[in-house]
Amino acid sequence: MFLKHPVQCNLKAHAGNIGNERGEQLAKDATQHLQRYSHTKLPKPHIKGLLRKRMLEERQTSWKNGDTGRKIFNIMHSVSLRPTNWIREDVTFFSQHGPFPAYLKRFHQSDSNYCSCGGIGTALHCATECILTVFWHKKKPVPNFEQEWLKIVANKLVSKHRIHRIVKLISENRDLFRPP
Repeated sequence: MFLKHPVQCNLKAHAGNIGNERGEQLAKDATQHLQRYSHTKLPKPHIKGLLRKRMLEERQTSWKNGDTGRKIFNIMHSVSLRPTNWIREDVTFFSQHGPFPAYLKRFHQSDSNYCSCGGIGTALHCATECILTVFWHKKKPVPNFEQEWLKIVANKLVSKHRIHRIVKLISENRDLFRPP
Protein backbone atom coordinates (compact mmCIF):
# COMPACT_ATOMS: atom_id res chain seq x y z
CA MET A 1 0.00 0.00 0.00
CA PHE A 2 1.33 3.44 -0.90
CA LEU A 3 -0.02 6.49 0.90
CA LYS A 4 -0.32 9.62 -1.21
CA HIS A 5 -1.63 12.03 1.41
CA PRO A 6 -0.32 12.11 4.98
CA VAL A 7 -3.06 11.99 7.57
CA GLN A 8 -3.01 14.79 10.10
CA CYS A 9 -4.25 13.92 13.56
CA ASN A 10 -4.21 16.52 16.31
CA LEU A 11 -6.44 14.57 18.66
CA LYS A 12 -4.75 13.16 21.77
CA ALA A 13 -7.07 10.20 22.34
CA HIS A 14 -4.48 8.15 24.19
CA ALA A 15 -2.74 10.91 26.12
CA GLY A 16 -0.91 9.51 29.09
CA ASN A 17 -0.77 5.91 27.87
CA ILE A 18 2.82 5.37 26.76
CA GLY A 19 2.10 2.31 24.61
CA ASN A 20 -0.76 3.98 22.78
CA GLU A 21 1.19 7.20 22.31
CA ARG A 22 4.09 5.19 20.86
CA GLY A 23 1.66 3.45 18.49
CA GLU A 24 0.27 6.80 17.36
CA GLN A 25 3.79 8.11 16.77
CA LEU A 26 4.70 5.08 14.65
CA ALA A 27 1.50 5.46 12.62
CA LYS A 28 2.21 9.16 12.10
CA ASP A 29 5.80 8.41 11.03
CA ALA A 30 4.58 5.80 8.55
CA THR A 31 2.18 8.25 6.91
CA GLN A 32 4.74 11.04 6.72
CA HIS A 33 7.53 9.00 5.16
CA LEU A 34 5.34 7.74 2.31
CA GLN A 35 7.18 4.44 2.16
CA ARG A 36 5.94 1.21 0.78
CA TYR A 37 5.76 -1.51 3.40
CA SER A 38 5.73 -5.16 2.65
CA HIS A 39 4.55 -7.87 4.97
CA THR A 40 7.24 -10.50 5.26
CA LYS A 41 6.39 -13.56 7.26
CA LEU A 42 8.99 -14.28 9.92
CA PRO A 43 8.99 -17.19 12.33
CA LYS A 44 7.43 -16.36 15.71
CA PRO A 45 10.54 -17.46 17.67
CA HIS A 46 12.64 -15.05 15.61
CA ILE A 47 10.26 -12.16 16.28
CA LYS A 48 10.08 -13.04 19.97
CA GLY A 49 13.88 -13.10 20.14
CA LEU A 50 14.15 -9.68 18.51
CA LEU A 51 11.52 -8.23 20.83
CA ARG A 52 13.19 -9.76 23.91
CA LYS A 53 16.57 -8.35 22.87
CA ARG A 54 15.08 -4.89 22.26
CA MET A 55 13.17 -4.96 25.55
CA LEU A 56 16.31 -5.89 27.50
CA GLU A 57 18.32 -3.16 25.77
CA GLU A 58 15.69 -0.53 26.62
CA ARG A 59 15.39 -1.77 30.21
CA GLN A 60 19.19 -1.76 30.62
CA THR A 61 19.41 1.81 29.36
CA SER A 62 16.62 2.85 31.72
CA TRP A 63 18.27 1.04 34.65
CA LYS A 64 21.70 2.54 33.89
CA ASN A 65 20.47 6.11 33.44
CA GLY A 66 17.71 6.09 36.04
CA ASP A 67 17.74 7.97 39.31
CA THR A 68 15.87 5.45 41.44
CA GLY A 69 17.09 2.14 42.82
CA ARG A 70 20.72 3.28 42.89
CA LYS A 71 21.61 1.20 45.97
CA ILE A 72 20.49 -1.96 44.18
CA PHE A 73 22.07 -0.77 40.90
CA ASN A 74 25.43 -0.55 42.68
CA ILE A 75 25.13 -4.27 43.48
CA MET A 76 23.51 -5.42 40.21
CA HIS A 77 24.60 -3.37 37.21
CA SER A 78 22.74 -5.29 34.54
CA VAL A 79 19.19 -6.42 33.98
CA SER A 80 18.31 -10.00 33.19
CA LEU A 81 15.33 -12.20 32.48
CA ARG A 82 16.58 -14.67 35.08
CA PRO A 83 15.22 -14.19 38.59
CA THR A 84 17.65 -13.04 41.27
CA ASN A 85 16.23 -15.38 43.90
CA TRP A 86 16.10 -12.47 46.31
CA ILE A 87 13.48 -12.58 49.01
CA ARG A 88 11.89 -9.67 50.87
CA GLU A 89 14.69 -9.51 53.45
CA ASP A 90 17.32 -9.19 50.70
CA VAL A 91 15.50 -6.29 49.07
CA THR A 92 14.92 -4.67 52.46
CA PHE A 93 18.56 -4.88 53.48
CA PHE A 94 20.27 -4.03 50.19
CA SER A 95 17.90 -1.17 49.33
CA GLN A 96 18.17 -0.04 52.98
CA HIS A 97 14.41 0.58 52.93
CA GLY A 98 12.85 -1.07 55.92
CA PRO A 99 12.63 -1.19 59.68
CA PHE A 100 16.02 0.46 60.22
CA PRO A 101 15.86 3.50 62.53
CA ALA A 102 17.76 5.75 60.09
CA TYR A 103 15.30 4.93 57.31
CA LEU A 104 12.27 5.43 59.56
CA LYS A 105 13.60 8.85 60.65
CA ARG A 106 14.20 9.86 57.04
CA PHE A 107 10.52 9.32 56.27
CA HIS A 108 9.27 10.88 59.50
CA GLN A 109 8.09 7.59 60.96
CA SER A 110 10.44 7.94 63.92
CA ASP A 111 11.82 10.81 65.98
CA SER A 112 15.39 9.51 65.95
CA ASN A 113 17.73 7.76 63.56
CA TYR A 114 19.59 6.16 66.47
CA CYS A 115 19.39 2.52 67.38
CA SER A 116 18.72 1.67 71.04
CA CYS A 117 22.38 0.59 71.34
CA GLY A 118 23.47 4.19 70.62
CA GLY A 119 24.68 3.84 67.03
CA ILE A 120 23.05 5.32 63.95
CA GLY A 121 20.55 2.65 62.93
CA THR A 122 21.45 1.95 59.32
CA ALA A 123 21.26 -1.47 57.69
CA LEU A 124 25.06 -1.69 57.79
CA HIS A 125 25.10 -0.83 61.51
CA CYS A 126 22.57 -3.57 62.25
CA ALA A 127 24.60 -6.13 60.27
CA THR A 128 28.03 -5.26 61.66
CA GLU A 129 27.95 -3.30 64.95
CA CYS A 130 24.66 -3.41 66.83
CA ILE A 131 24.90 -5.34 70.11
CA LEU A 132 21.35 -6.58 69.60
CA THR A 133 22.36 -8.51 66.46
CA VAL A 134 25.84 -9.61 67.54
CA PHE A 135 25.06 -13.29 66.97
CA TRP A 136 24.65 -12.70 63.21
CA HIS A 137 27.29 -10.00 62.69
CA LYS A 138 29.31 -9.72 59.55
CA LYS A 139 32.78 -8.19 59.61
CA LYS A 140 32.48 -4.44 59.04
CA PRO A 141 33.73 -3.28 55.63
CA VAL A 142 36.85 -1.17 55.39
CA PRO A 143 35.95 2.50 54.78
CA ASN A 144 35.44 3.27 51.07
CA PHE A 145 34.76 -0.42 50.28
CA GLU A 146 31.14 -0.63 51.39
CA GLN A 147 29.84 -1.26 47.85
CA GLU A 148 32.25 -4.14 47.29
CA TRP A 149 31.29 -5.57 50.71
CA LEU A 150 27.59 -5.41 49.77
CA LYS A 151 28.27 -7.22 46.47
CA ILE A 152 30.12 -10.00 48.29
CA VAL A 153 27.39 -10.35 50.92
CA ALA A 154 24.69 -10.40 48.22
CA ASN A 155 26.41 -13.29 46.46
CA LYS A 156 27.21 -15.53 49.45
CA LEU A 157 24.42 -17.75 50.70
CA VAL A 158 25.65 -17.94 54.33
CA SER A 159 25.98 -14.16 54.48
CA LYS A 160 22.50 -13.70 53.07
CA HIS A 161 21.03 -16.07 55.66
CA ARG A 162 22.56 -13.93 58.41
CA ILE A 163 21.12 -10.81 56.83
CA HIS A 164 17.69 -12.50 56.62
CA ARG A 165 17.78 -13.26 60.34
CA ILE A 166 18.80 -9.71 61.23
CA VAL A 167 16.04 -8.13 59.11
CA LYS A 168 13.44 -10.53 60.52
CA LEU A 169 14.57 -9.78 64.09
CA ILE A 170 14.33 -6.02 63.54
CA SER A 171 10.98 -6.32 61.73
CA GLU A 172 9.44 -8.41 64.50
CA ASN A 173 10.92 -6.30 67.35
CA ARG A 174 10.92 -2.71 66.09
CA ASP A 175 10.50 -1.18 69.54
CA LEU A 176 13.61 -3.02 70.74
CA PHE A 177 15.72 -1.12 68.19
CA ARG A 178 14.35 2.35 68.94
CA PRO A 179 16.08 4.56 71.51
CA PRO A 180 14.46 4.83 74.94
